[in-house]
Amino acid sequence: MHASVVPAGNRLPLSSLAPPRILLPALLCAGLAFFSAFASAQSNPPSSPTARSTWTIDKIHSRIGFSVSHFLINQVTGYFREFDARVQCACPGDDFTGGTAEFTASTASIFTGDEQRDGHLRSNAFFAANQFPEMKFTGTLVKENGNSLLKGDLTIRGVTKPVSFDVTYGGRIRDKSLGIEKAGFHIAGKISRLEYGLKWNETFEGGGAIVGDEVTLDLNIEIDRKK
Repeated sequence: MHASVVPAGNRLPLSSLAPPRILLPALLCAGLAFFSAFASAQSNPPSSPTARSTWTIDKIHSRIGFSVSHFLINQVTGYFREFDARVQCACPGDDFTGGTAEFTASTASIFTGDEQRDGHLRSNAFFAANQFPEMKFTGTLVKENGNSLLKGDLTIRGVTKPVSFDVTYGGRIRDKSLGIEKAGFHIAGKISRLEYGLKWNETFEGGGAIVGDEVTLDLNIEIDRKK
């Protein structure tokens, strides 16, 4: 067996087997750039999405109020004594725009300052509290034309209707002594009681309704988040 021999005329010069002088600096620069980018990525990782936080209603400092016309000459006011609410938000801003709200109120807890009237309101003539013990709302805080609105679905007596309420944001504070954050809102709007099946109605001598159809809602809400 004979070893093959490359003819002298076909051999590559030794200089062609080594990288040109300009190639080595270029490789060094590329390596430095790679490690610099890697180090930067490690020290400055991509920012994560804003964490979703949960807030609960401060029942002591909140009030779920309403008013309705009586004999067309006055407004009878009242509120619900038992209620609960939760707000969830992953909002980058401070005013809770984009947050979702869930609210319930016990219909049997309605209070207007008169025992006989409150019993009438709990009866089948109005809320039918035994059959429909809760009124519910689910919705989202949005901004339209610079105004804050709470838009969602309100359920009373098993009837669900879309609603939109005006919202005034009161601000947000941190109570270090209690280890909680607080935020406040005023919510106002109007609904038709007849649309929700609260259809009791009698007229007085002049032909007007004793109890008006339009109910004005007036809510002062304070919510907490524990750290």
